[in-house]
Amino acid sequence: MNRLILAAGLATAIVVAVTGGSFGGEQTAPAAPKPAATAPQTGAGGTSLSDIGAPKRIEIAFVLDTTGSMSGLIDGAKRRIWGIADAVRKLHPDAEIRIGLVGYRDRGDLYVTDATDLSADIGAIYGKLLEYRAQGGGDWPESVNEALSVAVGKLGWTAGTDTRRLIFLVGDAPPHMDYEQDVPFSDTLKIAEGKGIVVDALQCGKAADTELAWKTISQLGHGRYAQIPQEGGVVQISTPWDEQILKIQIELNHTIIPYGSIHRQSEVKAKAAMAAAAPAPAASDMASYNVRAGSAAERAKVVTGEGDLVADAIAGKVDADKLDRSQLPEEYRKLSTADLKAEIEKQRAARGRLQSSLGELVLKRDAAVAAKRAEMPAGTDGFDAVVEEMITSQVK
Repeated sequence: MNRLILAAGLATAIVVAVTGGSFGGEQTAPAAPKPAATAPQTGAGGTSLSDIGAPKRIEIAFVLDTTGSMSGLIDGAKRRIWGIADAVRKLHPDAEIRIGLVGYRDRGDLYVTDATDLSADIGAIYGKLLEYRAQGGGDWPESVNEALSVAVGKLGWTAGTDTRRLIFLVGDAPPHMDYEQDVPFSDTLKIAEGKGIVVDALQCGKAADTELAWKTISQLGHGRYAQIPQEGGVVQISTPWDEQILKIQIELNHTIIPYGSIHRQSEVKAKAAMAAAAPAPAASDMASYNVRAGSAAERAKVVTGEGDLVADAIAGKVDADKLDRSQLPEEYRKLSTADLKAEIEKQRAARGRLQSSLGELVLKRDAAVAAKRAEMPAGTDGFDAVVEEMITSQVK
């Protein structure tokens, strides 16, 4: 379909969706929207965030176009998701950070939406992101309406004024506005407003029809709009400390004692393996995220989520005297209680020494990253830098 005709039709459809009008009578394409205003600092129900204080929980959902043209952005997101999480933790080390994903394509593709619920287990989110492949897409528009509807309506957002809720819509193509039984994004964004969810829109590339749609979405979502390079523009900064941090991370993996169901033990092992296999800068971001936590129990974790006996022992969540031995790996099941306690203590002491060294290296790495960023020319911000800046300005 001719892109000019499509753009005109999209503009008309957006007018209809936003105003509740009909296709009858004369319609003219709207002028480009004014720049999106800064998201209002209010919680659900209109409570001023200045009256609420620091958030106890920060929830962020990334709604990502995963069609064939988005391979560069998806690769960059894989490399920088831990860095984004770490940036949030720098701002609010005591807050619980929960991240979710909605990958989307279009009708007729392998999937229309692929949702992963909001979770504090960032390692599991990282694992899901690694599974994403940029494929599909045919005609130009994509199922943006359905993706936003899933993100707002089906993810497990936490209610309450002590939680900040953000959605980042990232894509290069406008929404289909001609699908029957689709919920228009204008309706979804009203629901988002009622839940206190801010919706930001990051456009990959420079397509005019996408710009129109993305600016409209960010305005109705009380968020911000940004245009980033088609390939995402992610810059992963390497430092002299990354290899040392990765080495310590691998040593820390050896202090893990997986426990729980066979499935949970497998998940813990998989997360440790992903950390060991990650590029050194990404592994450094993982390590930074863990050691920067506000609570001692969170800092004691080597992998996010549940299933590490040593971390749970440090947090006081488990009693070795009462532990069901069937929940342990085979090599630990026949240990006496005294020997099991001694093994946990051994790994706990080793973990403490390693994490102390890791904390020192993270501080050195922070300084090196800050210095390199200061040397970067203006206008080189990509996906990760824009998201971090938006979070800084919107999460108070």
